[in-house]
Amino acid sequence: TKRTTTTRAQQHPGQRILYAIHFKLLIMQIETQLKELRLHGMSRSWQILQETRRHHELSLSEGLELLLGAEQDNRSGKRFDRLLKNAGFRYKASIEELNTDPSRGIDRSLIAELSLGNYLTKGEAVLISGASGAGKSFLASALGHHACAQGYRVAYYNLQKLLLRTKMSRIDGSIYKLMEKLSKIELLILDDFGLTHLEQQQRMDLMEIIEDRHSRHSTIIASQLPVASWYDVIGEETIADAILDRLVHTAYRIELKGESLRKKR
Repeated sequence: TKRTTTTRAQQHPGQRILYAIHFKLLIMQIETQLKELRLHGMSRSWQILQETRRHHELSLSEGLELLLGAEQDNRSGKRFDRLLKNAGFRYKASIEELNTDPSRGIDRSLIAELSLGNYLTKGEAVLISGASGAGKSFLASALGHHACAQGYRVAYYNLQKLLLRTKMSRIDGSIYKLMEKLSKIELLILDDFGLTHLEQQQRMDLMEIIEDRHSRHSTIIASQLPVASWYDVIGEETIADAILDRLVHTAYRIELKGESLRKKR
């Protein structure tokens, strides 16, 4: 009995070493599999747990919940960055940065309502008007950034450049693909509407864009001109009626006032 006890005591340190080696190999295998599966959020969280030795303190369900939460946060952050990059905003802006002084014509309660995103789920429009430098593009960008944070796909265009793009797309035969892409964007921002009167094909292209999005996806239009003048800018009665009928009646309107913010800066 003494001999057996002594032998086990002598083997015990070796067993601990073998166990340590086996555990190290298991840890390395887990890390490799997380990377191969591109679970980068889980991989970073797992490394932190190892470094802080917190994995000994957690149950299986607690550890799994922590790792899954880290992966979800990582993917949400990457999606947000990707949405921002693809949107092509004119300004890096946020709703929190907006100057909501009543003298500027911005209703805080309206901004709070828009920030909830209900207009996006309903496919409603937001029409922003005001003089040059009043902050129209910044406001549109802020709403767009917030929509990206809520997981919506957004695209920001200068209207004249977009209409030039549709013209070129008709020449190279990619117009159908472009229109299909525009119809599926969950929030389309058209800036600088009304700088010039529209030509016939531009009217038709704008009409097609608005028609494809009507009651399905939201559109923000920013213009130096008051909405009452948009009819004349579009130019042709039938098309102007059709476009404005799909935009104006259920739209949120924001008319910015005051001195140019560029001049103040």
